[in-house]
Amino acid sequence: MPVDEQTQKGQPPVWRAALFGLCPECGAPTLFDGPIKFRARCDACGLDYGAYNVGDGPAAFLTLIIGALLIALALTLDSLFAPPLWVHIILWVPLTAAAVIYGLRLGKGALLASEHQRKAAEGRRMDEPHD
Repeated sequence: MPVDEQTQKGQPPVWRAALFGLCPECGAPTLFDGPIKFRARCDACGLDYGAYNVGDGPAAFLTLIIGALLIALALTLDSLFAPPLWVHIILWVPLTAAAVIYGLRLGKGALLASEHQRKAAEGRRMDEPHD
């Protein structure tokens, strides 16, 4: 499905909603209440963010991806310059925390925006009544 047919007017694309914490319905910057916690609903349009099930899906991928990248960088730094241990601690601990928090923000925001734009919901049997 082309991007123009997939999003309605006023709805940001998934990447923009994730990157800037925008509401997937109206585009207001109201998606997050803290570093990685969603707000209950959008202050501008009233979209209920609790209706979406993002869960912990992004956390497993981020652990593997960020961990692999930072370990590769730490080993490269150590082999090139052989800094003392305290340099590694001062450099990699805050960098890891920042990468995980920002990565979770991006991942969770992208999943919520994607669920909203695709109208994802729990599976239902055909004979069950719809809301």
